[in-house]
Amino acid sequence: MNTTRNKRWNGKIETLTSGYIDNVIEKMVEYGDRVQFALSGTGLRPHYQVINSTNKCMAFDSNNHLLHPKEHEFVGSNATAIFSLEQIKAAKSGVATKASVARTGRVTAIGGVRRTAAAKAQDLVNAAKYEYFKNNRHTLPDEIGEYSDKITLLMQNGMSAEDAFGEVVKLHF
Repeated sequence: MNTTRNKRWNGKIETLTSGYIDNVIEKMVEYGDRVQFALSGTGLRPHYQVINSTNKCMAFDSNNHLLHPKEHEFVGSNATAIFSLEQIKAAKSGVATKASVARTGRVTAIGGVRRTAAAKAQDLVNAAKYEYFKNNRHTLPDEIGEYSDKITLLMQNGMSAEDAFGEVVKLHF
């Protein structure tokens, strides 16, 4: 018999519900382009803080109400990495896919290999990077592909695709 006594969020974005992620995206559009989730909560939906371009934070509880966070809530091992709006939207599209798989009861794995969290995070970065490139290739320099690794690194450190491409263009072109 399988029981789940632990009702705490496990830290994996793909386990959040599509509706919850919609609420997070709504707050990000209103207040800032980055988000960080707390790992110290007790519920299935974590507290989160939205961060704007001047690094000011606005925290919300699991019901999307304003929150006055405890001083340790979004620090160190109590918090996730910082995600851009593009990464959260890409994660939401993955959530929708997982929800439809759950309804059909079929799970397909490529080669029978389970993917690690790092690989999934890398996929989110790659998807956001490709989406930005596809939509803006006419305005980007032809040699931008030579700096793909630098763009990826900037995005892994929390920059949005737009900011990462802009930074590389500013530095190298």
